[in-house]
Amino acid sequence: MESAANVAGRQPKRSAPLAGVTVLDLTQIYNGPYATFLMAMAGAEVIKVEPREGEFLRRRDARSGAGVPFAMLNANKRSITLDLKAARGRGLFLDLVRGADVVVENFAPGVVDRLGIGYEATRERNPGIVYASGSGYGQTGPYRSYPAMDLTVQAMSGVMSVTGFADAPPVKAGAAICDFFGGVHLYGAIATALFHRARGGEGCYIDVAMLEAVYPSLASNIGSIYSERDDLPPRTGNRHGGLSLCPYNVYQAADGYIAIICNSDKHWQALLAAMARPDIAAAESFRTMRDRVAHMEEVDALVATWTRTRDRKALFDLLVEHRVPCAPVRELREAVDDPHLRERGMLLEVDHPTYGRIVVCRSPLNYAGMPQPEYRVSPACGADNAAILGGRLGLSAAELDELRRDNVI
Repeated sequence: MESAANVAGRQPKRSAPLAGVTVLDLTQIYNGPYATFLMAMAGAEVIKVEPREGEFLRRRDARSGAGVPFAMLNANKRSITLDLKAARGRGLFLDLVRGADVVVENFAPGVVDRLGIGYEATRERNPGIVYASGSGYGQTGPYRSYPAMDLTVQAMSGVMSVTGFADAPPVKAGAAICDFFGGVHLYGAIATALFHRARGGEGCYIDVAMLEAVYPSLASNIGSIYSERDDLPPRTGNRHGGLSLCPYNVYQAADGYIAIICNSDKHWQALLAAMARPDIAAAESFRTMRDRVAHMEEVDALVATWTRTRDRKALFDLLVEHRVPCAPVRELREAVDDPHLRERGMLLEVDHPTYGRIVVCRSPLNYAGMPQPEYRVSPACGADNAAILGGRLGLSAAELDELRRDNVI
């Protein structure tokens, strides 16, 4: 079968899928900025509208590396500053709405309406506007006003309750999964709404909640509620969330750890071949998946005894050769230096004017014949005030100076 890369290489060059789409980006931290980053990398013109001091993530202590996520999530965007609490700032924003396609925000529910820049106010200026709100719990419902961050949504959603080991307290997932699940769903909803509008539909309002976005990821764990067993622990460590697959675990190697999963009897037979243990293949207690699940401790002990004597690379190479699903548990520095992601163009090193030499990412969404845009580092706060407010709204240099003096920009 011909590789996807070869197929993509023969595709005629086309404009980016969201070329010509203008986005007013009111988002902050991770959730909303990731959605608008995906739009920017798909060719949209994303105008980040920040308060005069910059959005919160920009203000984190760069010395600890906490500012680098801002660079990651705000590349290929433009930046303007507006005091949206001031009448003149709100007026300028609504003037920009007239020529925009999308507004995206992830303030606490109700904030944009109190500021006078919510969906109804923007729709009066632009009936075709797609207005997208990302939040922790949604714009309606009894949880609407609860403070929401990735940590709290992990707790509320049940993600935290199933993460960790049965004999230890619940722990959060190491990654900000709720923020980014919410951001991905927000992007998908916006793209869907633009598609609908392009087919003759209207603009619309979009409400995406992190709680709802992360819920489907609990599928394996939720399934255990309906199982025949009543002894399933809420947290299963590195084992399958529903304890219905075996082996499925992280095993110690001579120089670290390796994850191994046998999703079928075929995988199990392949693992035994790699282990050079054909004698086990006919063992009645390990013959089927149900048998192996019933003897999980024995299976894990068997595999762990074998993995402990070999290093990660040797294990990985041997298991891949036998087509056993596996991967070494890599440290963050290994992931950042990943040659596969670099060859595919997902990761690249840039010289950032604020953060120095850093590794950043492109969008994971690739479209044949539509190369990703040239990477532009995240802009300085308000760097595009003159270009956007002057170029789009026709404000003169004197008017811009007046806005600065009045602390509107």
